Amino acid sequence: MTKSKGPQGLSAGKLAACAATPNNVCSEDGAPSGKSVAPLATGDISAISDAIKSMGGVVTATQPSYLASEFTSKIFKFVDDLEVRVDGDIAHVRSASRVGYSDRGINRKRVEALRARLK
Repeated sequence: MTKSKGPQGLSAGKLAACAATPNNVCSEDGAPSGKSVAPLATGDISAISDAIKSMGGVVTATQPSYLASEFTSKIFKFVDDLEVRVDGDIAHVRSASRVGYSDRGINRKRVEALRARLK
């Protein structure tokens, strides 16, 4: 079983690259096609934070252009990390499971649910 340490933060001003496992997605340049998602169409970190909270996420770190949050599954209590990096009028997003290999598409669905709440 693969286990990460939680939010990766920024490296050289960008979100961490996708892991080799299929349990993560990212909008930063260079994300493999199967793991790529579009950035969020807003750079409003406050609105993103509010949307994450309304989805049941817990915001664990906020900076002017970076936000880290956690989502915990109801049954097995698995923790997934969702990170956001604001880049002007858009926000890049990375959602990744901390443990396991597959996420059954949960991280992609979470990003799309976040996108829908921000419209």
